Amino acid sequence: MTPKFDKVHNRFKLNGLHYDHEDLKEVAYSLIKEGDPYEKSTGNFLIDWLNDSEYIEVKTSGSTGQPKLIKLKKQAMVNSAIATGDFFGLEPGGTAMDCLPSHYIAGKMMLVRSMILGLEIDFVEPSAHPIFDYEKPYDFCAMIPLQLKHTLKYTNNIKTIIVGGSKVTQPLLERIKTCNSKFFETYGMTETVTHVAVRQLTSKASKGEKYFKAIPNVTFTQDERQCLVIHAPNLLSAPLATNDIVDLKSETSFQLLGRYDNVINSGGVKLFPEQIEDKLQPVIDERFIVAGEDDETLGERLVLIVENPRDSAESIANRIRFIKELTKFEVPKHIYITDKFVETVNGKIQRAKTIESVLG
Repeated sequence: MTPKFDKVHNRFKLNGLHYDHEDLKEVAYSLIKEGDPYEKSTGNFLIDWLNDSEYIEVKTSGSTGQPKLIKLKKQAMVNSAIATGDFFGLEPGGTAMDCLPSHYIAGKMMLVRSMILGLEIDFVEPSAHPIFDYEKPYDFCAMIPLQLKHTLKYTNNIKTIIVGGSKVTQPLLERIKTCNSKFFETYGMTETVTHVAVRQLTSKASKGEKYFKAIPNVTFTQDERQCLVIHAPNLLSAPLATNDIVDLKSETSFQLLGRYDNVINSGGVKLFPEQIEDKLQPVIDERFIVAGEDDETLGERLVLIVENPRDSAESIANRIRFIKELTKFEVPKHIYITDKFVETVNGKIQRAKTIESVLG
């Protein structure tokens, strides 16, 4: 029987202490009154979660548009937590570490999973370099790529780590290969109550996968644009059409190719910036994006935009020439330098606004 959102598992613990529904309300008020800013955020979420409303308001990240408040059903969040628990084999009494801010869906869901599944969760201050008990064994943790990059050498005692919020870069993927934990890249968004699919990454503990696999009770189709459509009746009131072009392997697995609104049509050839950026990562240390610029002959020409590089554009271009994986269409025709990319409040690159600021 599926638990209701107002139930707190009798094995749930927060920072080593068990709390029931009423106890958690007192903890929440204490965090709001006396806590640091990140603790106040957690307290506010707990107050919202523990009230009688069937909905909770959540802010989207704004990486593909303006941040906005949306309403999510609490029961959908419960269903998501159960699906994640089933997929990863999380059991009551298991241990988790939460280093994500509670004002976004990923941080909220770490707490929901713990309350619903009966996990013992340690909550630490969210930062780019989270500090936690490196010697303590944990069964489960979620991080953004930047956090994982800074703490990877301390993660050997974490059994399973999910990573999302932005793309996992090629250099980070190479470092993960030397680690003992199991790592999974996630696919999802605020509207789908975090991830609806995960892709196992290569490490000493596991073989990497090319395709994202659906969590329980989620299936996929494609629309006429070849974009992914998510069918998740336990999470969504209706199928959700995305702007992500995919290679659909089955109704429960896909390979992510790139965003529909990012595709560059250069001389009749469709170019996916995300795939080209993967190939460029080994030779560019700084943040960068590729984009399409109007061109009389090609329609659009491929250009590269690099944020405050240490090397000259000419030096970067010379290194790019030695990348064998690049086709002739994928070699940037020009390199632009910019001082600073346009970002969301939580540090994600706003691609469209950055391109507009550089190309006008």
